[in-house]
Amino acid sequence: MKRMKLIFQAKANKALDKYEDPRETLDLSYQKQLELLQKVRRGVADVATSRKRLELQMKGLQDQVDKLESQARRALEVGREDLAREALSRRGGLQQQYADLQTQYTNLQAEEEKLVRASQSLQTKVDAFRTKKETIKANYTAAEATTRIGEAFSGISEEMSDVGLAIQRAEDKTLQLQARGSAIDELLASGALNDPTGMQKDDITAELERLSSGSEVDNQLAAMKRELSGGADKKQLEAGNGVGTATSNGVQDAEVLRKKEEGDAR
Repeated sequence: MKRMKLIFQAKANKALDKYEDPRETLDLSYQKQLELLQKVRRGVADVATSRKRLELQMKGLQDQVDKLESQARRALEVGREDLAREALSRRGGLQQQYADLQTQYTNLQAEEEKLVRASQSLQTKVDAFRTKKETIKANYTAAEATTRIGEAFSGISEEMSDVGLAIQRAEDKTLQLQARGSAIDELLASGALNDPTGMQKDDITAELERLSSGSEVDNQLAAMKRELSGGADKKQLEAGNGVGTATSNGVQDAEVLRKKEEGDAR
């Protein structure tokens, strides 16, 4: 099962790699970085909003503290120490709330500053990535165009291979049709095939073709006769030479025989 899983992953990875476009991958990465930057900016805005809300609350508490202090002073002026004490007691509770809000406000300020720095740093990285992305895309496009041009000139590209095969098939069919047409013309000229249109040749054309054919036959017969007559003359000449030689030899033999008989008689 592990081996099957590994093989499946390898096949899937190869198929995906075939259809993967680095330019699209870079654009997707840039889009994700923009989304992250947007989230950081929303976080900064939320923290700033919370900080502003605390400022308003702190201002309200400060106004209440000041008001209670004024009321305590007026109560003391009219001799109502009990009211002055109550006012100062309430002011102490509000001051505690103000101190708590002040602590939260300080923490929010620190968090806001941290998010602002992170946003600025991320913005710088996103801008740098965008520049690098466009450079890589331009280089990839140029390399792809150069490769395709080279493949087109060398004829090894898939498109040019298809075109080359189509041209080869067209040339083969053209040669086949030309050969078939020539063969049909020869067969029609020799009379092996009949004209399917039923059109008959006129008398003049037929007579000219007959004379041409007759002249060719006559020329062939004359050539054969010359060959035959030349062979016969050669044989006669050789035969004549043989007869003359035989006669000369017979005369010589008869003379020798006659001289021999005379010598015997003596």
